[in-house]
Amino acid sequence: MRTKRAISSCSVVNPWIIDTTLRDGEQAPGVVFSAAEKTEIACLLADAGVDELEIGYPAISGEEQEVIRNIVALKLPVRLTSWARATSGDIEAAAATGTEAVHISFPLSALYLLIMGKDYAWVQEQLQELVVKAKHSFNVVSVGAQDATRADAELLKRFVIDATACGVDRIRIADTVGIATPSSVMQLVGNLKSVTAVALEFHAHNDLGMATANAFMAIEAGCQAVSVSVTGIGERAGNAALEELAMALKLSERYQTRIDTRQLSKLCAVVSRASGRVIQDQKPVVGQSAFQHESGIHCAALLKHPLSYQPFLPGQIGRDNYELVIGKHSGSASLQHFYSGRGVSMTRREANHLLAWVRKKATEKKRALQPEELDTLYTTLFVKTI
Repeated sequence: MRTKRAISSCSVVNPWIIDTTLRDGEQAPGVVFSAAEKTEIACLLADAGVDELEIGYPAISGEEQEVIRNIVALKLPVRLTSWARATSGDIEAAAATGTEAVHISFPLSALYLLIMGKDYAWVQEQLQELVVKAKHSFNVVSVGAQDATRADAELLKRFVIDATACGVDRIRIADTVGIATPSSVMQLVGNLKSVTAVALEFHAHNDLGMATANAFMAIEAGCQAVSVSVTGIGERAGNAALEELAMALKLSERYQTRIDTRQLSKLCAVVSRASGRVIQDQKPVVGQSAFQHESGIHCAALLKHPLSYQPFLPGQIGRDNYELVIGKHSGSASLQHFYSGRGVSMTRREANHLLAWVRKKATEKKRALQPEELDTLYTTLFVKTI
């Protein structure tokens, strides 16, 4: 079982990627994964090279514990982690599943402590008691500060110092309601790294649309780990998206992960189907529109070099080639390319003549034209009837 990655002698940084699709992802309203779907997703995540899977919340039910135990029995080449509240019963339920690691979540903001009727003295007591208890059953124990980005800065530092003293292996900083910005993450992580040598993890939510950017910035600031989910699925607006962060890290050339990005499209499709959540066309990285092009200027350049208007090639995420869409904004080069693929050689003059009709039809229909519609236009304009 992998638990730690060897430190490279070069300057490339190796962030630890934790996927929480099967825990936080399933907490998205209306999402329920079957046992078979959970197992399939866990296997795909392991095959894709994710370092750690937070695979569920054992205390929720006996059925949940059984599913987790069955996944543990597969002996996947990935660290498996159970999630627990800061209670002895939750840790016992997690221990019964046989996962290698446990994550224990503590309320930390004034609001969360008020809601639970607790104070920070209780947090300190539970830290000392529960970390010791968890160490008897798990190889790796992480603790998390819920609502950390709304917590008092000095209290958050106190939590990190106290958790470090208890001997935890990692400390999660949770942006529970997604209010962080990249600049605030940079400052927050820097402040916390000054008081601990324990690995820090950042858990981003996407309420303001910055989860992936915040996760990336957390790594830039020195967090050794980040948690993500496939397609960003999760509560409310979701989490940082695995596929987005994986590609951002890959393209940066400063970071190296074990993730085989060629498996991302399949992985996202499986999670989309299991969750009933459709992948929007303009979803970064894996959306249908991510590799569709209509603008004449863009398409002409793409035909000369596929990276002219794409940050990476479709094959890098397991997709087929890019698609040139014929519509109102198309140019003659796109038309020539389209008809060439259908065995028709078209001059630039013919393409320009046809283009006026294409733009007229696309404007009338308020959409791009389908191949059969383009065939009909060509036949009407250029094929003489006998």
